[in-house]
Amino acid sequence: MTAKRIKHTFRLPPDLSKQLADYAARKRVSQAQLVEAALASFLSPDGSERLEAAFTRRLDRLTRQADRIAWHTELGNEAIALFVRFWLTNNAPLPDAALAAAQAMGRERYQGFVEALSRRMELGPRLGSELSVDVDPPNDSRDG
Repeated sequence: MTAKRIKHTFRLPPDLSKQLADYAARKRVSQAQLVEAALASFLSPDGSERLEAAFTRRLDRLTRQADRIAWHTELGNEAIALFVRFWLTNNAPLPDAALAAAQAMGRERYQGFVEALSRRMELGPRLGSELSVDVDPPNDSRDG
């Protein structure tokens, strides 16, 4: 015995009507079945809970990605700061007579650095992969 059905008449915008027809044809079901299933899902008391769970999973994933990006950014900043501190501590200022030669050598060494950085960014290895595998991005409670 089939359940009693009540007829409803309503109008849809042309683009939505075409989407409904196309989808029904692809799935080989009637448009009425699709509308019924969509309404049942939309009006279901647990429909909003499913939607909220999907959003929560997505937000959790985005939060983890943002945490990794923040950790890698902090790693890069600390590496640069450590290098600058080391360099400034261990390199005395040059006398004026040696300055021009040092600047020329600096330009040459900088070009070598840029080429090496380009190769490393393209082919690896990356600094993060050279760190100990025991190092994980910390759960820093300062951020939130």
